[in-house]
Amino acid sequence: MRRPVRAILACAFVALACCCALAGAAHADQQRDPELKALLQKIIGSSDCFADKFESEVWYKTMEPRLARLVPSHEARVEILNHVYCEAKRDPSLQLPPDLVLALIEVESRFDRWAVSPAGAVGLMQVMPFWPHELGVQNQLVRVAPNIRIGCEILRYYLRAENRNWSRALARYNGSVGRNTYPALVMQRWQRAWRF
Repeated sequence: MRRPVRAILACAFVALACCCALAGAAHADQQRDPELKALLQKIIGSSDCFADKFESEVWYKTMEPRLARLVPSHEARVEILNHVYCEAKRDPSLQLPPDLVLALIEVESRFDRWAVSPAGAVGLMQVMPFWPHELGVQNQLVRVAPNIRIGCEILRYYLRAENRNWSRALARYNGSVGRNTYPALVMQRWQRAWRF
């Protein structure tokens, strides 16, 4: 009985996200960059994982107990950890620290894949719902894998655009350019809870 209710809620959240997206369009437009769109289209169909087996095992054993306080299901924790690790490591030219991605997810959604922000951002990494439409893919932002894949690529894009300045890249990710509150919060969560 729970699954149909969740499916109904998911549809309601996606509808709410679309409505909220109109209200938050000014901030969302900051992410509408043709170069970013091209990068996202390139990675959307790719499913290779570049994780080293030993490193991923150490990663899982270290992070799974930390994630348990926020995600009660063992299966959900494994899914999140696998996708965060693989997507953070996906691009050898600019790998993201997977533990920093976990900190960002905690700040953005507290690991709630059904989360919808007032601006209409959806899922774990709070990706704006215009991205699936722009990329010509099905809107599956409440699913763990596509949400983390798109979120990591957006963060990587902003990190390159900001010459690897984490504070500015995080501010752009959040749509709070010129303010340091959000980047400071993510970095604080990284240092206190997730640093690997």
